[in-house]
Amino acid sequence: MTSMPSSTSSGALTVGFDLDMTLIDSRPGIHACYLALAERTGAYIDADLAVTRLGPPLADELVHWFPADQVAAMSDLYRAMYPAIAITATPAMTGAREAIAAVRESGGRAIVVTAKYEPNAKLHLEHLGIEPDAVIGNLWAEQKAVALREQGASVYVGDHVGDVRGARAAGALSVAVPTGPCDAAELRTAGADVVLDDLTHFPAWLASYSEVAARA
Repeated sequence: MTSMPSSTSSGALTVGFDLDMTLIDSRPGIHACYLALAERTGAYIDADLAVTRLGPPLADELVHWFPADQVAAMSDLYRAMYPAIAITATPAMTGAREAIAAVRESGGRAIVVTAKYEPNAKLHLEHLGIEPDAVIGNLWAEQKAVALREQGASVYVGDHVGDVRGARAAGALSVAVPTGPCDAAELRTAGADVVLDDLTHFPAWLASYSEVAARA
């Protein structure tokens, strides 16, 4: 799939970003929160294993550790515990701030579309001083296409095959980084249009992409 930037109402290029393992390295905070949840509930949770498969919704992980009829309540408990445990423990991914800045410097809009609980996603970004133009949470894989279309995003950047699927469902260019659980081959197989080693390569890619788009 090839795509050129679509126009929003302001005529600006809108680029969407995933959050976990794309803009933030959420493994330390999530690991700590799972350990705290296990201690609080007495359940066994292999936090080391859980943080190797970040991306899908929280309930998809908790069902491995709790009976199905307890997952909703455990999700609420985890989310309530999360701010005090996970926010300060979570760093930005290398190149994250520069990637957002590159979109802004190009005259575009940078948005975050994530499966993470939206209030906690906003806390992460506020703590790290990353200020996107919009943050939309609670959306996974193809569900992300709803927000991407509403925001007029023509590029979506993520680390998971679910992000690739979301981009394609929205008709957006899928830019992938193998900084999460999916390697470059998996991302390409899923249909990523562009695979960068990490976000440090994004500003140069965006400059080249914008130059080609301007000539189109």
